[in-house]
Amino acid sequence: MSSPGLVILALWWLIAELLSDSVSKGVEASLHACPGVCICASDLLSCVSRSLSMLPPGLPNTATSLDLSHNSFHQLQDRWLAQLPRLHTLRVGNNHISHIAVGAFRNASRLTHLDLSSNRLHSVEKHFFQELTNLQELLLYNNKIQRVDSDALPALSNVQKVYLSWNQLTDFPFSAMLDNSLPQLKIMDISSNKLSSIPIDEVIALPQTIKNGLYLHNNPFTCDCTLYSMFLHWEKSGFNSVQDFREEHTCLVLRRPAASLRFLKHRKMFENCTLVGKGLISMGDANFVGEVGKPVLITCETSLRGKQTTYLWISPNKELITNNFNQMIKLHSNGSLEIRKARKEDSGIYTCIATNKWLMRNDTHEVNVTVHHGKHNSEGFNTGLTTLLGCVVSLVLVLIYLFLTPCRCRCRPPQNPTPPNECSAHSSILSATPPCNDEAGRKAGGKHVVFLEPIKDCQNGKIRLAISEDFPDIKNPKILQLKSDSDSISSVFSDTPIMP
Repeated sequence: MSSPGLVILALWWLIAELLSDSVSKGVEASLHACPGVCICASDLLSCVSRSLSMLPPGLPNTATSLDLSHNSFHQLQDRWLAQLPRLHTLRVGNNHISHIAVGAFRNASRLTHLDLSSNRLHSVEKHFFQELTNLQELLLYNNKIQRVDSDALPALSNVQKVYLSWNQLTDFPFSAMLDNSLPQLKIMDISSNKLSSIPIDEVIALPQTIKNGLYLHNNPFTCDCTLYSMFLHWEKSGFNSVQDFREEHTCLVLRRPAASLRFLKHRKMFENCTLVGKGLISMGDANFVGEVGKPVLITCETSLRGKQTTYLWISPNKELITNNFNQMIKLHSNGSLEIRKARKEDSGIYTCIATNKWLMRNDTHEVNVTVHHGKHNSEGFNTGLTTLLGCVVSLVLVLIYLFLTPCRCRCRPPQNPTPPNECSAHSSILSATPPCNDEAGRKAGGKHVVFLEPIKDCQNGKIRLAISEDFPDIKNPKILQLKSDSDSISSVFSDTPIMP
């Protein structure tokens, strides 16, 4: 080959190398691109709280974990994870997802962890998770799920943990977990739903490993001897589902929420389950009002009577009441419950359960007790008493003023005989006795005369008496005043006006 040909060949080789290097660099750059709304750390992507309603473009396809929590997703569309073929952890909790399209996880068969909690799903359909054959953990708690399709769970052949608590389930396909269809399942949490009953035969037939992690607490189960026997057996077997939440296993007497009982803690009412069967019948209602600090006696108004009848009481806190329950509570042989000194916190709904072994029946009575501070009339009584006492004190003061006021001038018996026109120094200050006549010859008589008997001044003062209608020139006849000619300290009453 000639030298020009070699030169051309070398140039073509150089151009090809340059182009290959630029392409590889562009591909590598695209693989490690990260959208501005997300945080990328190696193969972990976090796009939390970004108000996203769809998957942002440009996510690196090397990602294995994606967190889209607290966004605004309303649905998961078909093949929406196609650009992330290596994804094994997906968190889409706390969104508004109410619909999952068919084939939404068609390109996400590697998923092992899926979080769809705190969304708005109303059901779990068969097509939701058909492609997730490698899924190990599924979080669906705190949705609005009312139904689970019987074919939805068997598709998850490798699932180990399913969380369906805090939903609105009234039924559940326990049969879907039979026949070893979920061999890896260890936890099935259906607690805090609306299950009033469960198919006992199907649940008992479940594998031991599933029953150990089958959480059914905090459901409104109706008290049933078969249900109680099953949970009692699970407790004795040491199942985690019972031991971890022993206090939350409750049942309702006759489906009454107020008569909820922690049946694994208070077992006395189930002692005669062979006689009682499945029914607790005849519940009556009553209201009772008590006062704080006073004794409260609650009667168990049932139709069952006699020596063969025993009584149980359930407190508002779902506790079984016995004589050792509280020092302030006493159980009487006739079924009455006595609270010796009621407190405000003793208010609530008390349930009495009467059992008659001879008649082989139960009777239940419910009492709504309200304890409040008594309405005393002490305020009105105290007000009236205060008014009465005030009147008495005023009257006593008036009497003291009228009869016990001391004479300021300590009058002594006169050494000389008293003139016939002067009054005795021992006369009363105020008297109903007509006064002595003065020099002018005024007579103290008639209804217009105020019976004020002037006291003879022991020194030089002269007393003047203003009388009502005998002196027409006086404009204000109501005021009588004793007035001395001098300002001597020894004057009687000084210048104090006297009100009749």
